[in-house]
Amino acid sequence: MHAAAYRVLRLPHTYTALRVAPGELSVAMDRLRSGEFSGFNVTVPYKRRVLDFVDRLAPSAALVGVANTLVREADGTIVAHNTDIAALSAELLGLSGTAGNRAVRGGETAIVLGTGGAARSSIAALAVDVGVGRIVVRGRGLAEPSARAAFVAEVRAMLKDAAPLVALEAAPLRAEPSLDAEASIFVQATSAGMSGAEDGNAVADAVAWSSVDPRAIALDVVYAPPETPFLVAAQGNGLRATNGLGMLARQGALAFEHWLAMPAPYNAMLTALL
Repeated sequence: MHAAAYRVLRLPHTYTALRVAPGELSVAMDRLRSGEFSGFNVTVPYKRRVLDFVDRLAPSAALVGVANTLVREADGTIVAHNTDIAALSAELLGLSGTAGNRAVRGGETAIVLGTGGAARSSIAALAVDVGVGRIVVRGRGLAEPSARAAFVAEVRAMLKDAAPLVALEAAPLRAEPSLDAEASIFVQATSAGMSGAEDGNAVADAVAWSSVDPRAIALDVVYAPPETPFLVAAQGNGLRATNGLGMLARQGALAFEHWLAMPAPYNAMLTALL
Protein backbone atom coordinates (compact mmCIF):
# COMPACT_ATOMS: atom_id res chain seq x y z
CA MET A 1 0.00 0.00 0.00
CA HIS A 2 2.89 2.37 0.66
CA ALA A 3 4.47 1.63 -2.71
CA ALA A 4 1.11 2.36 -4.32
CA ALA A 5 0.92 5.69 -2.52
CA TYR A 6 4.40 6.66 -3.72
CA ARG A 7 3.51 5.73 -7.31
CA VAL A 8 0.28 7.73 -7.32
CA LEU A 9 2.03 10.84 -5.97
CA ARG A 10 5.18 10.27 -8.07
CA LEU A 11 7.42 10.25 -5.03
CA PRO A 12 10.94 8.74 -5.02
CA HIS A 13 10.46 6.93 -1.70
CA THR A 14 10.64 3.20 -1.02
CA TYR A 15 9.18 1.05 1.75
CA THR A 16 10.88 -2.16 2.77
CA ALA A 17 10.53 -4.85 5.44
CA LEU A 18 13.33 -5.26 7.97
CA ARG A 19 13.57 -8.49 9.95
CA VAL A 20 15.08 -7.53 13.30
CA ALA A 21 16.29 -10.13 15.78
CA PRO A 22 15.69 -9.27 19.46
CA GLY A 23 19.31 -8.38 20.06
CA GLU A 24 19.40 -6.13 16.98
CA LEU A 25 16.64 -3.70 17.91
CA SER A 26 19.06 -1.02 19.10
CA VAL A 27 21.04 -1.33 15.86
CA ALA A 28 17.88 -0.82 13.79
CA MET A 29 17.01 2.24 15.84
CA ASP A 30 20.51 3.64 15.30
CA ARG A 31 19.98 3.27 11.54
CA LEU A 32 16.78 5.28 11.83
CA ARG A 33 18.39 7.97 13.97
CA SER A 34 21.32 8.31 11.56
CA GLY A 35 18.97 9.23 8.72
CA GLU A 36 19.21 6.02 6.71
CA PHE A 37 15.42 5.87 7.08
CA SER A 38 12.79 8.57 7.54
CA GLY A 39 10.55 6.40 9.67
CA PHE A 40 9.57 2.93 10.77
CA ASN A 41 6.44 0.95 11.21
CA VAL A 42 6.82 -1.40 14.16
CA THR A 43 5.02 -4.69 14.62
CA VAL A 44 4.99 -7.44 17.24
CA PRO A 45 6.93 -8.16 19.37
CA TYR A 46 8.47 -4.66 19.50
CA LYS A 47 5.52 -2.29 19.91
CA ARG A 48 6.30 -1.79 23.60
CA ARG A 49 10.06 -2.41 23.65
CA VAL A 50 10.71 0.23 21.00
CA LEU A 51 9.61 2.96 23.41
CA ASP A 52 12.90 2.50 25.27
CA PHE A 53 14.75 3.85 22.21
CA VAL A 54 12.69 6.92 21.27
CA ASP A 55 13.04 10.53 22.40
CA ARG A 56 9.40 11.49 22.65
CA LEU A 57 5.97 9.89 22.72
CA ALA A 58 3.12 11.49 20.81
CA PRO A 59 -0.15 11.53 22.80
CA SER A 60 -1.45 8.48 20.92
CA ALA A 61 1.52 6.33 21.94
CA ALA A 62 1.65 7.73 25.46
CA LEU A 63 -2.03 6.87 25.98
CA VAL A 64 -1.65 3.12 25.47
CA GLY A 65 2.08 2.62 25.94
CA VAL A 66 2.38 1.04 22.50
CA ALA A 67 3.78 2.45 19.24
CA ASN A 68 3.44 1.23 15.68
CA THR A 69 4.89 4.26 13.86
CA LEU A 70 8.21 6.03 14.43
CA VAL A 71 9.12 9.34 12.83
CA ARG A 72 12.64 10.71 12.49
CA GLU A 73 12.64 14.49 12.70
CA ALA A 74 15.22 16.69 10.97
CA ASP A 75 17.48 16.88 14.04
CA GLY A 76 17.52 13.09 14.50
CA THR A 77 14.86 13.08 17.22
CA ILE A 78 12.62 9.98 17.09
CA VAL A 79 8.95 10.38 17.94
CA ALA A 80 6.66 7.41 18.61
CA HIS A 81 3.06 7.40 17.42
CA ASN A 82 0.17 4.94 17.55
CA THR A 83 -1.94 5.16 14.40
CA ASP A 84 -4.06 2.13 15.29
CA ILE A 85 -6.26 4.15 17.65
CA ALA A 86 -7.29 6.75 15.08
CA ALA A 87 -7.70 4.05 12.41
CA LEU A 88 -9.97 2.02 14.68
CA SER A 89 -12.00 5.09 15.54
CA ALA A 90 -12.48 5.96 11.88
CA GLU A 91 -13.63 2.44 11.02
CA LEU A 92 -16.08 2.29 13.93
CA LEU A 93 -17.49 5.74 13.26
CA GLY A 94 -17.83 4.83 9.59
CA LEU A 95 -19.75 1.68 10.47
CA SER A 96 -22.00 3.57 12.84
CA GLY A 97 -22.69 6.35 10.35
CA THR A 98 -25.51 4.45 8.67
CA ALA A 99 -29.00 5.56 9.68
CA GLY A 100 -30.62 3.10 12.05
CA ASN A 101 -27.47 1.90 13.75
CA ARG A 102 -27.63 2.27 17.54
CA ALA A 103 -23.94 3.11 17.73
CA VAL A 104 -24.45 6.48 16.07
CA ARG A 105 -25.34 7.78 19.54
CA GLY A 106 -22.79 8.28 22.27
CA GLY A 107 -22.89 6.62 25.66
CA GLU A 108 -23.46 3.11 24.36
CA THR A 109 -22.05 -0.19 25.64
CA ALA A 110 -19.18 -1.78 23.73
CA ILE A 111 -17.74 -5.27 24.11
CA VAL A 112 -14.07 -5.92 23.31
CA LEU A 113 -12.72 -9.45 22.92
CA GLY A 114 -9.05 -9.66 23.89
CA THR A 115 -6.62 -8.04 26.30
CA GLY A 116 -3.49 -7.40 24.21
CA GLY A 117 -2.21 -4.37 22.33
CA ALA A 118 -5.01 -4.34 19.75
CA ALA A 119 -7.56 -4.59 22.54
CA ARG A 120 -6.03 -1.64 24.38
CA SER A 121 -6.05 0.44 21.20
CA SER A 122 -9.69 -0.55 20.74
CA ILE A 123 -10.52 0.48 24.29
CA ALA A 124 -8.83 3.85 23.78
CA ALA A 125 -10.64 4.42 20.48
CA LEU A 126 -14.01 3.52 21.97
CA ALA A 127 -13.57 5.56 25.13
CA VAL A 128 -11.90 8.67 23.75
CA ASP A 129 -13.04 9.06 20.14
CA VAL A 130 -16.28 7.11 19.79
CA GLY A 131 -17.50 8.16 23.23
CA VAL A 132 -19.10 4.99 24.52
CA GLY A 133 -20.18 5.06 28.13
CA ARG A 134 -19.35 1.47 29.07
CA ILE A 135 -16.72 -1.00 27.87
CA VAL A 136 -16.75 -4.68 28.79
CA VAL A 137 -13.55 -6.58 27.99
CA ARG A 138 -13.63 -10.36 27.68
CA GLY A 139 -10.46 -12.42 27.65
CA ARG A 140 -9.04 -15.85 28.36
CA GLY A 141 -6.80 -14.44 31.05
CA LEU A 142 -9.71 -12.85 32.91
CA ALA A 143 -11.21 -15.96 34.45
CA GLU A 144 -10.10 -15.13 37.99
CA PRO A 145 -11.46 -12.15 39.96
CA SER A 146 -7.94 -10.99 40.83
CA ALA A 147 -6.96 -10.94 37.14
CA ARG A 148 -10.07 -8.96 36.27
CA ALA A 149 -9.43 -6.43 39.01
CA ALA A 150 -5.82 -5.97 37.95
CA PHE A 151 -6.77 -5.52 34.30
CA VAL A 152 -9.44 -2.93 35.07
CA ALA A 153 -7.04 -1.01 37.32
CA GLU A 154 -4.41 -0.97 34.59
CA VAL A 155 -6.85 0.24 31.93
CA ARG A 156 -8.31 2.87 34.26
CA ALA A 157 -4.81 4.20 34.84
CA MET A 158 -4.31 4.31 31.07
CA LEU A 159 -7.50 6.31 30.52
CA LYS A 160 -7.46 8.42 33.67
CA ASP A 161 -6.98 11.76 31.91
CA ALA A 162 -8.38 10.94 28.46
CA ALA A 163 -11.67 9.30 29.48
CA PRO A 164 -12.02 9.24 33.27
CA LEU A 165 -15.79 8.69 33.29
CA VAL A 166 -16.06 5.64 31.06
CA ALA A 167 -17.30 2.53 32.91
CA LEU A 168 -14.89 -0.40 32.58
CA GLU A 169 -15.54 -4.06 33.27
CA ALA A 170 -13.56 -7.25 32.71
CA ALA A 171 -15.05 -10.70 32.22
CA PRO A 172 -14.12 -14.22 31.13
CA LEU A 173 -14.24 -15.08 27.44
CA ARG A 174 -17.83 -16.27 27.29
CA ALA A 175 -21.17 -15.02 26.05
CA GLU A 176 -23.64 -13.26 28.33
CA PRO A 177 -27.02 -12.94 26.55
CA SER A 178 -28.46 -10.19 28.73
CA LEU A 179 -25.35 -8.03 28.42
CA ASP A 180 -24.90 -8.74 24.73
CA ALA A 181 -28.45 -7.55 24.13
CA GLU A 182 -27.48 -4.15 25.54
CA ALA A 183 -24.31 -3.67 23.51
CA SER A 184 -24.15 -1.69 20.30
CA ILE A 185 -20.50 -2.25 19.34
CA PHE A 186 -18.47 -5.48 19.26
CA VAL A 187 -14.72 -5.52 18.54
CA GLN A 188 -12.76 -8.72 18.03
CA ALA A 189 -9.23 -7.63 18.97
CA THR A 190 -7.26 -10.89 19.04
CA SER A 191 -5.36 -12.80 16.36
CA ALA A 192 -7.97 -15.57 16.45
CA GLY A 193 -9.13 -16.43 12.97
CA MET A 194 -5.98 -15.05 11.34
CA SER A 195 -4.09 -17.20 8.88
CA GLY A 196 -1.67 -19.34 10.87
CA ALA A 197 -3.39 -18.65 14.20
CA GLU A 198 -6.20 -20.48 15.99
CA ASP A 199 -9.42 -20.92 14.04
CA GLY A 200 -11.41 -18.15 15.73
CA ASN A 201 -14.43 -20.19 16.76
CA ALA A 202 -13.86 -19.60 20.47
CA VAL A 203 -13.99 -15.82 20.17
CA ALA A 204 -16.98 -16.01 17.84
CA ASP A 205 -18.77 -18.09 20.48
CA ALA A 206 -17.96 -15.48 23.15
CA VAL A 207 -20.93 -13.40 21.94
CA ALA A 208 -24.57 -14.45 22.27
CA TRP A 209 -25.38 -13.43 18.71
CA SER A 210 -29.02 -14.43 18.84
CA SER A 211 -29.52 -11.88 21.62
CA VAL A 212 -27.70 -9.02 19.88
CA ASP A 213 -29.66 -6.10 18.42
CA PRO A 214 -29.21 -6.31 14.62
CA ARG A 215 -28.64 -2.54 14.58
CA ALA A 216 -25.33 -3.09 16.41
CA ILE A 217 -21.99 -3.04 14.56
CA ALA A 218 -18.99 -5.39 14.68
CA LEU A 219 -15.33 -5.01 13.74
CA ASP A 220 -12.76 -7.80 13.50
CA VAL A 221 -9.17 -6.50 13.45
CA VAL A 222 -8.11 -9.62 11.49
CA TYR A 223 -7.84 -9.01 7.72
CA ALA A 224 -6.27 -12.24 6.44
CA PRO A 225 -8.37 -14.15 5.69
CA PRO A 226 -11.03 -11.52 4.91
CA GLU A 227 -13.76 -13.66 6.47
CA THR A 228 -13.54 -15.05 10.01
CA PRO A 229 -15.94 -17.02 12.22
CA PHE A 230 -16.61 -13.80 14.16
CA LEU A 231 -17.62 -11.93 11.00
CA VAL A 232 -19.71 -14.83 9.71
CA ALA A 233 -21.60 -14.93 13.00
CA ALA A 234 -22.09 -11.16 13.16
CA GLN A 235 -23.27 -10.80 9.58
CA GLY A 236 -25.40 -13.92 9.86
CA ASN A 237 -27.33 -12.21 12.64
CA GLY A 238 -27.90 -9.05 10.64
CA LEU A 239 -25.14 -6.81 12.02
CA ARG A 240 -23.17 -4.44 9.86
CA ALA A 241 -19.67 -5.85 10.24
CA THR A 242 -16.26 -5.50 8.64
CA ASN A 243 -12.77 -6.96 8.86
CA GLY A 244 -9.52 -5.17 9.63
CA LEU A 245 -8.50 -4.33 6.05
CA GLY A 246 -9.88 -0.79 6.17
CA MET A 247 -8.23 -0.25 9.53
CA LEU A 248 -4.92 -1.49 8.09
CA ALA A 249 -5.16 0.99 5.22
CA ARG A 250 -6.17 3.84 7.53
CA GLN A 251 -3.30 3.30 9.95
CA GLY A 252 -0.94 3.09 6.98
CA ALA A 253 -2.28 6.35 5.57
CA LEU A 254 -1.80 8.05 8.93
CA ALA A 255 1.78 6.78 9.12
CA PHE A 256 2.38 8.11 5.60
CA GLU A 257 1.17 11.55 6.72
CA HIS A 258 3.39 11.51 9.80
CA TRP A 259 6.44 10.71 7.68
CA LEU A 260 5.84 12.98 4.70
CA ALA A 261 3.60 15.79 6.06
CA MET A 262 1.20 15.54 3.12
CA PRO A 263 -2.25 13.98 2.62
CA ALA A 264 -2.12 10.25 1.93
CA PRO A 265 -3.94 8.76 -1.09
CA TYR A 266 -6.08 6.48 1.10
CA ASN A 267 -8.18 5.06 -1.73
CA ALA A 268 -5.08 4.05 -3.69
CA MET A 269 -3.64 2.39 -0.60
CA LEU A 270 -6.83 0.48 0.12
CA THR A 271 -7.11 -0.60 -3.52
CA ALA A 272 -3.57 -1.95 -3.40
CA LEU A 273 -4.47 -4.06 -0.37
CA LEU A 274 -7.63 -5.36 -2.02
